Amino acid sequence: MIGLEDVSVSYAGGVAALRAVSVLFERRDMTVLLGLSGAGKSTLLRCLNHLTVPTTGRVVADGVGELKSGRALREHRRRTAIVFQQHQLIGRYSALQNVLIGRIGYHPTWRTLFPFPRADRILALESLDRVGLIEKALVPVRTLSGGQQQRVGIARALAQRPDLILADEPVASLDPATAEHVLDQFRAIAKQDGIPAVVSLHQVEFARQFGDRIIGLSGGCIVFDGKPGELSDEALARIYARPASTAPATVTSPAYDARSEDQPLELETAP
Repeated sequence: MIGLEDVSVSYAGGVAALRAVSVLFERRDMTVLLGLSGAGKSTLLRCLNHLTVPTTGRVVADGVGELKSGRALREHRRRTAIVFQQHQLIGRYSALQNVLIGRIGYHPTWRTLFPFPRADRILALESLDRVGLIEKALVPVRTLSGGQQQRVGIARALAQRPDLILADEPVASLDPATAEHVLDQFRAIAKQDGIPAVVSLHQVEFARQFGDRIIGLSGGCIVFDGKPGELSDEALARIYARPASTAPATVTSPAYDARSEDQPLELETAP
């Protein structure tokens, strides 16, 4: 569906956030990214949507090709939904209005000055119904709980009709029961709609419970890539070991040879 090929990201001062990472993400999979803060999880997510442009290497998406032209990037971003840790909702807007924001990429700028078409409003209501919030459609989101706000964010992603969902620490601020409910919805979407979801988490138990695949990062390298049942104590030690001055040992990804500072995701429009 989408892959990184020899992607490295370096920041000012020679800080290497990713080191020649190559990996492919397939349809119907919920992939969980694990690792310490600064291991490269958020940078990898940002590269998948070119919110962070790789220093070297390339990103290739199914149906679009390499993300190097403005046209390809706009098309890819329209098809890629992002769910944020802090929700990124407009508090005074209703849940329905916030979900309709997911449809903006399908209309020219002037069209947003007018009410959304009926088909978009129906799709937004269906998306809210799918996450169990249809009765909150006209309620300002500032009055909703954190878990409900996160589900509005998921509904907005669904209304976008995406081919890929990225989520950066989507349950970090939620209680365990609500977090399980939200992650279960991510997994259901991946399975039922065939939309790959790439989710960064800190909770190992949630990764094992909900992930179809777990990718562990350390020092900007992939040090584990496998199924939850393969996540051994030894693998966890590699993932959560503090990286030394040299790059950690790498593992082989199913798609490519994964040879070798998290940054928060931010909403960004295509050029």
